[in-house]
Amino acid sequence: MAVNFNAFIDEFKRTNWKDPGTWHAAPKAVVLLAILVAIPVAGYFADTAGQIDELEQMRNQESKLKQEYLNKKKQAINLDLHRQQLREIDTQFGALLRQLPNRSQMDALLVDINQAGLGRGLQFELFRPAPSEITRDFYAERPISVKVVGTYHDMGAFASDVGQLPRIVTLNDVTITAGKDNQLALDATARTFRYLDDEELAAQRKASAAKKGAAKK
Repeated sequence: MAVNFNAFIDEFKRTNWKDPGTWHAAPKAVVLLAILVAIPVAGYFADTAGQIDELEQMRNQESKLKQEYLNKKKQAINLDLHRQQLREIDTQFGALLRQLPNRSQMDALLVDINQAGLGRGLQFELFRPAPSEITRDFYAERPISVKVVGTYHDMGAFASDVGQLPRIVTLNDVTITAGKDNQLALDATARTFRYLDDEELAAQRKASAAKKGAAKK
């Protein structure tokens, strides 16, 4: 059946839109269709779109919470292993700490370093401990300027002996130069370490607290 579009258009042109009672079937159908389309569209933008955004946010939050749960579950499963590792670290730290001398043992350590060089036939031209220590968190270090003269083999043996001392000693800034009679001169900084006693730690904490208090004023 052919549709007379011109008649359809003319009918719209003759329609009095201010008086719905006079509308013909075609204008009524178009208005009804427009209302049926407008209501869902308005409902979507007024309510459904917000609910969709909220749903997406809740899904993202759900994924985040699931991941947090899995991470915490993994930590709980490995808790005993972590505790064992912590105990091992504490044990190793204690063993290292015992390698640091206390204040009364420091002089004996300096003698041991000197004897290590003399025992290898080295001649000390300089053995000068720093006048003051460098204080760290729980230990103090003292640099010692050292210059010894001897053969390359004896110097290597001396460095090995220092490394095998029961206390921690390191050789730093090592420089070797040629000397007289096929001898070599070794310049280095030996660093010895000792742990701070309870009195020193308390004084250090007190000084740190005072420094922080002064910084806040």
